[in-house]
Amino acid sequence: MAIFTYASYNNQTKNTSFSMLIIIFTLFYAFFNPAHSISFNFTSFQSNLYLIKFQGDAFSSNNVLQLTKNQLDGPITRSVGRASFDQPLKLYDKETKELTDFTTHFTFIMRAVNLSLFGDGLSFFMAPFQSDIPENSAGGYLGLFSQWIEIHNILTWSFNSSLKSGNGKNIKVGLGVGLSVGFGSLTCLVGLLWFTFWRKRKVINKGERDNNRDFDASIDEDEFERGTGPKRFTYKELSNSTNGFDEKGKLGEGGFGGVYKGLLEKNNKLEVAVKRVSKGSRQGKKEYISEVRIISKLRHRNLVQLLGWCHEKSELLLVYEYMPNGSLDYHLFGKGVMLTWSVRYKIALGIASSLLYLHEEWEQCVVHRDIKSSNVMLDANFNAKLGDFGLARLVDHELGSQTTVLAGTMGYLAPECVTTGKSSKESDVYSFGVVALEITCGRRSIESNEEAKKIRLVEWVWELYGKGELFEGVDRGLNLEFDERKMECLMVVGLWCCHPDFTMRPSIRQVINVLNFEAPLPSLPSKLPVPMYFAPPMEMCRFSYTSDGLTNTTKGSSTYSSISAGSRKSLL
Repeated sequence: MAIFTYASYNNQTKNTSFSMLIIIFTLFYAFFNPAHSISFNFTSFQSNLYLIKFQGDAFSSNNVLQLTKNQLDGPITRSVGRASFDQPLKLYDKETKELTDFTTHFTFIMRAVNLSLFGDGLSFFMAPFQSDIPENSAGGYLGLFSQWIEIHNILTWSFNSSLKSGNGKNIKVGLGVGLSVGFGSLTCLVGLLWFTFWRKRKVINKGERDNNRDFDASIDEDEFERGTGPKRFTYKELSNSTNGFDEKGKLGEGGFGGVYKGLLEKNNKLEVAVKRVSKGSRQGKKEYISEVRIISKLRHRNLVQLLGWCHEKSELLLVYEYMPNGSLDYHLFGKGVMLTWSVRYKIALGIASSLLYLHEEWEQCVVHRDIKSSNVMLDANFNAKLGDFGLARLVDHELGSQTTVLAGTMGYLAPECVTTGKSSKESDVYSFGVVALEITCGRRSIESNEEAKKIRLVEWVWELYGKGELFEGVDRGLNLEFDERKMECLMVVGLWCCHPDFTMRPSIRQVINVLNFEAPLPSLPSKLPVPMYFAPPMEMCRFSYTSDGLTNTTKGSSTYSSISAGSRKSLL
């Protein structure tokens, strides 16, 4: 017998995610074992845990069963847990052809994370002995009742039954308090639920077939058949490779979903990174198609390679080469290794090289639109590889930018993107400049805890440049162990790329020439120029951006009639 509830939390960023509780006493149709009774009484959960089988996120803590995550220092959404008593219960007597009538009682506590926002809803089901948690079993797939998160604690659990072998006497089953279910009624309920599920599944399957046709139309099947492009994976392959998208193997969370480490058994145990596009992302399908359509055709040593894709079971999955050293931001701002100056300079050159390929060397100009340190991956030798092409757009080299929807990450967005909504090669260069300054200074583009003049990295470094104190901004973790000529070069190039006037920024080719000391450093104004823009000729009806450190994509509407210099400054 099983009981479950789920809850999902719709937070301020409008992401919907799920958490589900399952506490189960498994029932087994034993046609060959002698009948036997079962009885137990758990007043706490400490020394008797060998009698309980934990699955999913379930665990024991403080003498109680915890069936969903409650570690508030990490994500607690999409949580599924199950605890089973490690013995089967016989429901059917083969000799007498009689089924068991039973009564079950559960006592449990559901504790809301936020006392003003809490979930509800319970459901019961039967499962075979030693069964596993089904795929896609979070509450959102089950049509339950709530949209909030709750934490589930089982304090006590008691059970008793009696069953006489062969003569069909009544079987009595009891548990704590609460619910009595007759098997006949349960059979009718199961039949009704099966019919409802079958109808719903039929509609879903039709929708999936339509979606698959749309997705297939976006894939270069000729390239796929030639074996030169990424391949199609099955959902089963990717689920098995990631151990069912186990949270323990989660590499990170991006704006459009989580990334999990996987091991492809059929590909000589190849390590991969599997991106699972979030169902809560309003633009998930669009970004998925964009990545497959664009990055599948790109080949460069400084771009993360897309190995394959999958769109089955309402899931959108992308498979990339695995980057063992993670992302650049992890090492600059997190708990990674302290990157030496030579490695940092090599990383900056690698990012610039990837942009040169995207902007000038491929058959079409690719505007990435979301260049930031968390999208720069590092391989085993700390070579930089630019990834996450979910916001990327193709642009003809001669026509310039045709993108008029605001996209990117606050702190890396060029001023003209905010005021006009247009992305271009120049706005990519601006974002590169911010990353270059992060590499030299070892801090994020926006640090809200700093004193006022240091909050925005670009403004602070430009002020130091004007005072002739540029090295005051250098990452102190380097302990002055750096090449001064290269440090000055990268910092000045970073400021040059971040010039508020996009016409004054360098091309990425000019950037590489200066970084290789094949061209002189530019002379910049001693004070950060104030950008001057007229109101855009069209209405900005929609925008999309991601915020670094958050796990969502935000969309909204905004209309600009005029923007003052002060208001422009507040957006940067």
